[in-house]
Amino acid sequence: MITEAINVRYSELSESACCLSCGGAINYAKPQPGEICVDLGSGRGNDVLRMAEEVGEDGHSYGIDISEGMITKAKASIAKFEVANATIVKAELEELPFENNSTDLVISNCTINHSSDKQSVWNEVYRILKEGGRFVVSDIYALKDIAEEYKNDPVAVAECWAGAETKDKYLQILKKAGFHEITVLEESAPYEKGQAIVSSFTISGFKTKSNKLSEPNHCWNA
Repeated sequence: MITEAINVRYSELSESACCLSCGGAINYAKPQPGEICVDLGSGRGNDVLRMAEEVGEDGHSYGIDISEGMITKAKASIAKFEVANATIVKAELEELPFENNSTDLVISNCTINHSSDKQSVWNEVYRILKEGGRFVVSDIYALKDIAEEYKNDPVAVAECWAGAETKDKYLQILKKAGFHEITVLEESAPYEKGQAIVSSFTISGFKTKSNKLSEPNHCWNA
């Protein structure tokens, strides 16, 4: 039900001029020529297009989303501008369609909080990154635990607040996935959202040799 609610909400917002992001991960990501980049919750595909331009013809930029409306919008933009090194894929964040150690950069803007299994999402981010690969993620955290009645409300989760974890829990999830050196790049003052008090932050980290995880291999064949 949560996935369906997210699909409906963001398909409707795909035609809106509203801002869909809680941060500017792309502004800190600095994609390099030849890199393979992934945007989790790619929406209209703006960041995918920007990364495609920065990595050049020897690199590739992928967008992952579940909203049919957003996917259609993003694919139309890629076709309109004839971008050969960008691809939009419909997939769940908990099972990313990429091989182990295959990507250089993962970004995301206010998307991971929607997942009911954030540990699996972050395990996947770690799995697909190459050694030395990095993530830059903007998301929200709650100042105190969200009440269970809202955590299980698909509409409240789709509104981008009821799925928020506390900051301590969020960072614990990252550490359990294998990321032990996390940098907070920016952080907002607390603000009200729905029935919660939350903050937005942008964080980054690297996959290092000393923190390998043994994960099953997933791959996607174009």
